[in-house]
Amino acid sequence: MTAPTVDAAIHELMDLVWNVVYDLLEERDLLGDGFFVEEYTGIHSWLDGSVRYTVVHSRTLAVLFVDTRPVDAIVFHHELLGADDPASYFTLPR
Repeated sequence: MTAPTVDAAIHELMDLVWNVVYDLLEERDLLGDGFFVEEYTGIHSWLDGSVRYTVVHSRTLAVLFVDTRPVDAIVFHHELLGADDPASYFTLPR
């Protein structure tokens, strides 16, 4: 179980744009049996200059947000959380 503040941050971010995240997962063929926000229990966030990057992940999927906009989704890799540049695992829009 995660801390209530972590749960709140994840749910706030995911709930704001759930339809965009859903479409992104579907587009990447990662939707599986559906989209359940409660399965996303991990969050990792950092600043690069004035841009905030946030990875919200479940046990199987990770979604990258730039500021509050979801930009990519991938199969979750544990090593991305300890990476020097976690965003490098994702495809960033130009």
